[in-house]
Amino acid sequence: MGAQHIHLLFRCRTYLPGDYLLVGIIGAPNKGKSTLFSALTLNMVEIADYPFTTIKPNSGVAYARKECPEVELGTKCNPRNAPCDNGTRMLPVNVIDVAGLVRDAHSGKGMGNQFLNDLAAADAFIIVVDGSGMTDSNGNPGEGNPVDDVDMVINELTMWLTDIIGRHMPALSKAKDGVEALKGVLTGLKVSGEQIADAIGKSHLTSSNIGWSAADIEKFASELLHIAKPFIIASNKTDAAKDKAKTGALEAKFGADRIVRTSAEMELALRKASKAGLASYVPGARDFSISESASGEQRKALEYMRSYVSHGGTGVQELIDKVVFGLLDNVVAYPVEDENKYSDHFGNVLPDAYLMKKGSTALDLAGRIHTDIAKSMLYAIDAKRKMRLAKDYELKGNDVIKIVSAAR
Repeated sequence: MGAQHIHLLFRCRTYLPGDYLLVGIIGAPNKGKSTLFSALTLNMVEIADYPFTTIKPNSGVAYARKECPEVELGTKCNPRNAPCDNGTRMLPVNVIDVAGLVRDAHSGKGMGNQFLNDLAAADAFIIVVDGSGMTDSNGNPGEGNPVDDVDMVINELTMWLTDIIGRHMPALSKAKDGVEALKGVLTGLKVSGEQIADAIGKSHLTSSNIGWSAADIEKFASELLHIAKPFIIASNKTDAAKDKAKTGALEAKFGADRIVRTSAEMELALRKASKAGLASYVPGARDFSISESASGEQRKALEYMRSYVSHGGTGVQELIDKVVFGLLDNVVAYPVEDENKYSDHFGNVLPDAYLMKKGSTALDLAGRIHTDIAKSMLYAIDAKRKMRLAKDYELKGNDVIKIVSAAR
């Protein structure tokens, strides 16, 4: 099944159930957030070169990519929840794009903090900055500093969380178990008790009767954000960058592993050209073919883009892959019912692929399939090696696992 046909199958799905990952796209105005969103999801949204183009959040589905076990096993899969493109499994991920943030957004400036609230359930953030440095902090043409833009976004997120906790501090200060009390306050933010306890420890604060000062709350909020809502930076518009030192400064402050140089506009153009049959482009590829039906001007533009991607691609597919498998540290597991045919009871080979947090067990995988199967699980079988596994077996990447359960 080709990538174009896969897209047509899944294009009607603008959002996936709650057990799928959610990645929030965030940044100052006019840095390319909506273009990046469209490039990742091929959902066409309003894109313009002025601030606050996005008013209501845009939601869609992007796909992280991993080699499908069909390649290793010498078989052909029949995917159900995650399509396969010529041996590459495409793992769906929810993506949300919100309005551009400005300084003091948490206190109502610009579009206010409603759009921060829209990001509450995100598992991770992509902070988009103009790596060319040609837009200022308000999104207008002019001299920009992407390092300052990242700092501003992180500060707004921190202060937003600080305000939420601060409003509940009178009640929190009376709670003997501060972790549980904070978990109740932050219930909509997809934050676990373990993450809260970790952030309290790293902040060197007490977890009982937490009568914290304003500075203490801000310190805790900052730690919790980095633990529960990790971020990666898309240094966007790098194809237009004249001053490479801008992205270099980002790497110096935040680390090269956290920066991905992207050209969202080029990725979007290539995906649209592929959909229109003018090119045969696979997202993330460093080469593609150009159709004979392309006009002279179209061919000229596509040749330029082919020259650009040959030096490392547009960075967009790399970005979502890095979020899912690097930043969030997921592995892919494939549950099956027949360990010999690698299939479900209908005969579909490798029908489902689940993103699982590294460190997850076979029992955790059973829970993803169905709570009753997990409750009655006896053991698992490694379908590749035909070996029996305990319930606490730690999943490895591309494991094909049969869950043996007393539940029907």
